[in-house]
Amino acid sequence: MEKNKHLGIRIDDETHRKLHYISKYEGRSANGQILYLIRKCIEKFEQEHGVIEKNDK
Repeated sequence: MEKNKHLGIRIDDETHRKLHYISKYEGRSANGQILYLIRKCIEKFEQEHGVIEKNDK
């Protein structure tokens, strides 16, 4: 079974505040909003460049 990975990022106060504002507006946690944005980024990339396979690095 695959385990979730932990990703720590550094973020300035203003960006952090705005992230929380937007995530609350959209009904997500800040973590959920970040995951949503990452998935949208991956989806867009794969539409333009093809599916990233599990063993691709």
